[in-house]
Amino acid sequence: MSLDSSIDHWGTNPADAIGAALDAIETSLAGLLAMDPDYWRTRQKKDFLARVEKLQARQAALRLRVLASSGDIAAETGDKDASAWMRAELVVDKGAARAQIKLAAAVARYELVAAGLAEGVVSQDKARVITRALDKVDADPVATGEDLVLAEKLLVEYAAEMTANELRIVGKRILVEVDPVRFEEAEAKALLAEEERAQQKTALRVWDNHDGTIGFDGVLPTAIGMRFKTLVEAWAQPRKQQLVVKGAPLSPWERLMGQGFARLIETIDPSTLPRHGGDATVVNVVISLEELRKDLGIATLGYDETNGTTITAAEARRMACNATIIPWVLGGDSVVLDAGRESRFFQPIQRKALRLTQKCCQAESCDMPPEWCDAHHLNPWAVGGRTDLNDGVLLCPHHHRLAHAPGYTHERLPDGTIRFTRRP
Repeated sequence: MSLDSSIDHWGTNPADAIGAALDAIETSLAGLLAMDPDYWRTRQKKDFLARVEKLQARQAALRLRVLASSGDIAAETGDKDASAWMRAELVVDKGAARAQIKLAAAVARYELVAAGLAEGVVSQDKARVITRALDKVDADPVATGEDLVLAEKLLVEYAAEMTANELRIVGKRILVEVDPVRFEEAEAKALLAEEERAQQKTALRVWDNHDGTIGFDGVLPTAIGMRFKTLVEAWAQPRKQQLVVKGAPLSPWERLMGQGFARLIETIDPSTLPRHGGDATVVNVVISLEELRKDLGIATLGYDETNGTTITAAEARRMACNATIIPWVLGGDSVVLDAGRESRFFQPIQRKALRLTQKCCQAESCDMPPEWCDAHHLNPWAVGGRTDLNDGVLLCPHHHRLAHAPGYTHERLPDGTIRFTRRP
């Protein structure tokens, strides 16, 4: 005689209780989804979001508890864990499924974390951060069992006041919180080792996408990376503020950061750069006089077309205003007509004078502050323009690019501002 595995010896059916509870949850969710939050009071919305945040943590606690005891599912599927079944039946990526199962096992090892989840105090993200920190404490040869217990208690308490990212930072030095005397020196040694590993991981790859862009990615040590981020944001943030002030739609932050990075590169002081073969590290732009005077001419970044990258003459003219380049102007048979003089670029004192007299970008209706503008020759040096204050105007990067773009013309108005017009 065989017994139905879903019925116990006391004649009850636990599957019925589980199904009834899930039915009640689904009914409640359906009722809430049928409502329109636009008609809720502010107090109701706040109360709803606060309670749902706790409910999500409690739901995660229940799911992780079930996953921790899913060995029978793995046995049925023949896999080492239930991830294969989750992939087939729940359409969850196997990597994500295994990460959930791994977290379930970790939570099962730490009672306070599991209790925090069940109470809705610890979210799933925070539970993952805490268990990873505790696993490192457990593996620390200096830490004791009592240290592990106290570290768990502290991190669960902090979870009510900190975000997951803040907990991650605290978790790295939780042993110092537990016992500063014993672990401060160990922390310093660990940080030193981490910094040394970071130096070994430092890398940068740069490649030509052959579509007018250069691609790159890399890894930097934290100290250098944060300085890099701060410098790029310093250039990107004013652009963001400018767009907000004007009411224009804000571009994605990644695009602004990319533009900020480009501005950072263009404003590096060449006197601080290393020297190669006796010359300062500069970019050479080679262009013929004929191409230079064309609206749609072509120049070469580098010494020759074979080893260089082609750009438009408009971009070469824009770079020549203030970038760290040497423009080489060639005549017939590649005879050098002009190798670029230092006086071609506006000097620091001239830039200060321009900023003093021109309080913002001189383009019509543009108020970009002078600190973020380039000095531009109204009369291009390619046609005999001189680098003096009467011929110089401040233009923001956007309008400076338009000033050299073949598709636009510009004129100086009686009040000194520059008006741009698209060519017909």
